Amino acid sequence: MSLAFDPAAPCAEALRQRFLKLDTATVADVLDTVGCPDYGLAPGFTPYPVDAGKMAGWAYTICGEMRSFAGGGDPDKMRAVDGLRPGEISVWGGEGKGVCCFGELIALGMKARGCAGALIDGGIRDIHWIGKQKFPVYARYRTPVQSIGRWKVTAWQTPIQLPGATAKRVAVHPGDFLLADWDGAIVVPAKLLERVLEQAERLTATEIDIRAELEAGAPLEQVLAKYGHV
Repeated sequence: MSLAFDPAAPCAEALRQRFLKLDTATVADVLDTVGCPDYGLAPGFTPYPVDAGKMAGWAYTICGEMRSFAGGGDPDKMRAVDGLRPGEISVWGGEGKGVCCFGELIALGMKARGCAGALIDGGIRDIHWIGKQKFPVYARYRTPVQSIGRWKVTAWQTPIQLPGATAKRVAVHPGDFLLADWDGAIVVPAKLLERVLEQAERLTATEIDIRAELEAGAPLEQVLAKYGHV
């Protein structure tokens, strides 16, 4: 697949750090203005632990499904994880039901590869230990029940569908950008990455000015007349 931006490019980490200075709410507002209003993910995606912090990076997609299988592990899961590069976020699709798709040991392996975090359409466990690693994870639920024999990886680096906030599904392609914080998680299509980043930075600067004027005592009506609704 041809991507609009290569996560391995020399400037990739600088771009990622710029996104980490932005709020998901600001990015969502910009996506509205560029005609992409339905890229927010469902509110069920929350940080584990709650203080996991902000997460930003390029999507490395992993897909699976609920499936009974024999054996002591899932070799395809290990092969999928082996492809991760620095600055990428492992994005797990497939609607796990009641089982953990992600735990401490796989988080350790991803962190060692420079992975920037994980977003999971399913469950997580070992939350206490993952928190000690300072490795951000956003998932739909927590559970002590392992996935081995219950949920299996079926593909990776292919488009996946995740539950959306304003649409039933949000398509996530390899190389799209994800940002997650205290307000939730949102996807930025790869082809819009730099455009959205630049506009969100300008909007953030405007919001800083608005906040300063309000804190200095300026009437809200006067400030809105000057800057418009943001």
